[in-house]
Amino acid sequence: MKGTSQWFTIGLVSAWYTSNIGVLLLNKYLLSNYGFKYPIFLTMCHMTACSLLSYVAIVWMKAVPLQMVRSRVQFTKISALSLVFCTSVVSGNVSLRYLPVSFNQAIGSTTPFFTAVFAYLMTAKREAWLTYLTLVPVVTGVIIASGGEPSFHLFGFIICVGATAARALKSVLQGILLTSDGEKLNSMNLLLYMAPIAVVFLLPATLLMEENVVGITIALARKDTKIIWYLLFNSALAYLVNLTNFLVTKHTSALTLQVLGNAKGAVAVVISILIFRNPVSVTGMLGYSLTVIGVVLYSEAKKRTK
Repeated sequence: MKGTSQWFTIGLVSAWYTSNIGVLLLNKYLLSNYGFKYPIFLTMCHMTACSLLSYVAIVWMKAVPLQMVRSRVQFTKISALSLVFCTSVVSGNVSLRYLPVSFNQAIGSTTPFFTAVFAYLMTAKREAWLTYLTLVPVVTGVIIASGGEPSFHLFGFIICVGATAARALKSVLQGILLTSDGEKLNSMNLLLYMAPIAVVFLLPATLLMEENVVGITIALARKDTKIIWYLLFNSALAYLVNLTNFLVTKHTSALTLQVLGNAKGAVAVVISILIFRNPVSVTGMLGYSLTVIGVVLYSEAKKRTK
């Protein structure tokens, strides 16, 4: 039984890695290489899939118990989280139009830095000095990587930093807003409510900022039906990322997930370079390596101070 459990966990981690890296690479391919330049519409497709598949998994298949929204105040809090979540995902997708996946992942590794900053500003929560010290190589590594990045794009860099900050803000806000026992939701139920709200936010943004995107997609599909399959598969992968994230956390621990996430970033960098053949420099790789080392030290420092 123990051996079966270990293989099950390995399978979950593999599925989590595959879905995470897969959706990232497919986003890059669609938005940059394929020429489908509609990141807001792409994000709306992701959120629509997450809405439908979350409903099927929780309400029909009973994968996890359904947790109800208990008050208008709780709904307002979930809506606020959804808005920040939308901002992070859309910004991340926009940045992929301008930056290679390797550099995108390097910037994304600074999430602990922004999390620590927002936690201090919003809750006055202070970490141990050793924890703050480990953030120095995290930020320094990205600065070095930026200077040595052959495909550096200022707008893409700013948007990617914004996406990383929004991701950290969502994490801190979730801890602040949904803290009482009556308001806590597991990640699957939170996605069930956040995803359709995200669609409501994204629909007008798509219509205003990506005019006639539906008509353009239909016209593109008549020339190349693969775009429909790309969008469907990409959207299903986006849901699988959230599902496997929940399952890996459930069967391991949040700390294990964080460690695996650090390694996933490095794997994504290597695979993206092999697939897209984007130019890399020794300086850039040294900078990214320093950032990864900093994140690992940060995780270790957090574990010791608990």
